[in-house]
Amino acid sequence: MLEYAVVGSGIGGCSIAAYLDAKGHKTALFEKDSHLGGCSSTFNRNSYMYNSGATTLAGYQEGHIVKSLFDAIGYKPKLLTTDPAIVILQNGKETPRFRDLEKFLAVVEQNYPHPKNREFWTLVYELNKKFYSTDGYYYSNRSLFKKAVSLLSYTPIFMKFFRYFFSNAKTFLDHFFGGIDKEYLDFLEAQIMIVAQAKSSEINFFTCALALGYTFNETHYVYGGMGALFDGMSANMQDVRKNSEIKKIEKKEGYYKLYTKDEVIEAKNVILNSTVYESAKLFDESLIQKYYQKYEKLDNHQSSFMLYLTIKSDADFSHHYQIIQDENFEMTLSKALFVSFSDKDDEQIAPKGYYSITASIHTDTRFWEKDADYKATKERLKNLLLESLMKNLDIQTSQIIDCISATPSTFARYINRSQLGGNAITMKNFLPFLPSNDTPIEGLYNVGDTVYAAQGWPGVMLGVNNLKRLLDV
Repeated sequence: MLEYAVVGSGIGGCSIAAYLDAKGHKTALFEKDSHLGGCSSTFNRNSYMYNSGATTLAGYQEGHIVKSLFDAIGYKPKLLTTDPAIVILQNGKETPRFRDLEKFLAVVEQNYPHPKNREFWTLVYELNKKFYSTDGYYYSNRSLFKKAVSLLSYTPIFMKFFRYFFSNAKTFLDHFFGGIDKEYLDFLEAQIMIVAQAKSSEINFFTCALALGYTFNETHYVYGGMGALFDGMSANMQDVRKNSEIKKIEKKEGYYKLYTKDEVIEAKNVILNSTVYESAKLFDESLIQKYYQKYEKLDNHQSSFMLYLTIKSDADFSHHYQIIQDENFEMTLSKALFVSFSDKDDEQIAPKGYYSITASIHTDTRFWEKDADYKATKERLKNLLLESLMKNLDIQTSQIIDCISATPSTFARYINRSQLGGNAITMKNFLPFLPSNDTPIEGLYNVGDTVYAAQGWPGVMLGVNNLKRLLDV
């Protein structure tokens, strides 16, 4: 019998499975797709390699959570530090997000001059620095008593950041800047959305500051694509099962039965990397269904439309761009297109002289479920995004070797998930209402971007670290 069955190989699932295995616990990792990583995987189409969604790694530096977890597993990835982390293109302006505060301030003051710029960005910088140097807190949902005790561990954080937890970010920005023009606000909103997965009007200023300060931390390009991280983390695991979808889970006395189409697996503990609001369908037990069903309201239906390209070019490109236009693209929730390029020396993902490109924009899953002319709409948005990308990055039609796209429905087909980006920590979805990594059901746990703490590598790894503590491993 397994000690731990981990269902889903996204950032959280693969990380905790690799950690448990490295610590000597009999663990198996189950993945529906042929690639590990979920919406952060790397895949092959038409003989070309692409990152499916996530394209950057943050938090891999001394003292940060991602590096600490990788060190515990005994895994050292092949990375390239990126600075600037991203280049933002808006109305002919080019704004690199440099990690150095003074270097960034010089650019932002030139492109978006405002007398409060230094004060504002210094505040963002300092809040990030203070938050990532704070530890000792954890979060449990096992019982009301354990939740109450765990919330007390946040006292130092609340003492440090109290005034920012209860300030709406949009209101704070308006008040702080004494009025802010639309272009500068769009510049801020695009960066908030890509990290926090929510608009400033929906989150508190503390979450907003962490989103805007994301690029003040080290960010990295991963050689061989993001999938290389998952292959590397799981390389020494004894039991990794790809193309193995868990169809049903039964709770027994002291253990669980997990069913695939071919076999039945027994495990003392189950860790789900599925979304918290879709996990109920795996169980028949009413107690477990009711626990997960109460979180179905957290499904914001937010997702991504993806554009994948291979181009042949001798030009030098930054690793990441964000292209901001004045109005939302059709069938999307955003004015901003996020574009990532492979490194020109990374021949694992693209041959010499070629680039692999992943571009993404926020959309709503329901747009695609109700569209009677799905294929035509998909093609139209693909062409709109391609036109914007080519215009802003000076790419010619003759340079495009391959071009495909994906909707939320595409992700649902491959990884059983159409909502992407996880649950934003909004004013309505905050402690103590956030689902934790443990549950009131003995031996049943969750990890990933829809439970504590948040999305992205640092956010999900905070949840992995929290789960380690709750499991006492």
